[in-house]
Amino acid sequence: MVDVRTEIVIDRPRSVVAEYAANPDNAPRWYQNIDSAEWQTPSPLAVGSRIAFTARFLGRKLSYVYKVEDFVRGDKLVMRTAQGPFPMETTYTWTDVGTSTRMTLRNRGEPAGFSRIAAPLIATMMRKANRKDLRSIKRVLETHTS
Repeated sequence: MVDVRTEIVIDRPRSVVAEYAANPDNAPRWYQNIDSAEWQTPSPLAVGSRIAFTARFLGRKLSYVYKVEDFVRGDKLVMRTAQGPFPMETTYTWTDVGTSTRMTLRNRGEPAGFSRIAAPLIATMMRKANRKDLRSIKRVLETHTS
């Protein structure tokens, strides 16, 4: 089992952080490894929405589809891979810290085959990538006021 949880405090209101982070169109702007996000269902985001992502991880190109399982605007977003090489659940949560926002990013998955052997390495690399991604969204949101 891979279970990686990272968080950061962003000096922006929760509504701004959550709106930006929960919009799949923004993912390539702040996720280092995501090349594209394509809606398979109509926007806006809702439970049941499906988004196809193309990414790079550990030197490999990955294509996968996330399905939104739970979405409470401004509080929580839970997505699971509907297909792809590595069954994964990604959860975002946003909480107030004064006038700032704590954003938590959690990835959980059950690797199969060779990935099961590499799970510790995958978790380490995922944690490193997630930290970079959270620093990136912090930079984007704190330097752009719109």
